[in-house]
Amino acid sequence: MEKKIDIQISDKPLSEQTCLEFVAHPGAGGIVNFIGTVRNQTKGKAVIKLEFEAYVPMAISEMRKIAERTFQQWPVQKMAIHHRVGTLTIGEIAVIISVACPHRKAAFDACSFAIDTLKETVPIWKKEFFENGAVWVAAHP
Repeated sequence: MEKKIDIQISDKPLSEQTCLEFVAHPGAGGIVNFIGTVRNQTKGKAVIKLEFEAYVPMAISEMRKIAERTFQQWPVQKMAIHHRVGTLTIGEIAVIISVACPHRKAAFDACSFAIDTLKETVPIWKKEFFENGAVWVAAHP
């Protein structure tokens, strides 16, 4: 049976190409990728780096629930959700969500739902490092 969901949490760099290759499907008229990267500022303060931590067993379970809900609500053919942990510098990829559907609107809607729900439910935290200190925040406020 073909694997339709790929969930990963890794301390290694994430690959957009790996996600695209996984979700490739002959019936997919639309593939949407969301790529979340580390930006150089937050709330007007310069960010030096981020550290991500996760309660991995629960995070994987919650990410799988998101994928399963997405399959129930949209005609998703394949989906990948990959999140990074560890120290990331400016420009590095923190999260990738790839969704393949027969049509673009469903792919966009499903991808948007997945990242919004991930922000709300998955136990992943980030520590933002600034020139004058650091602060723990929700991974996806």
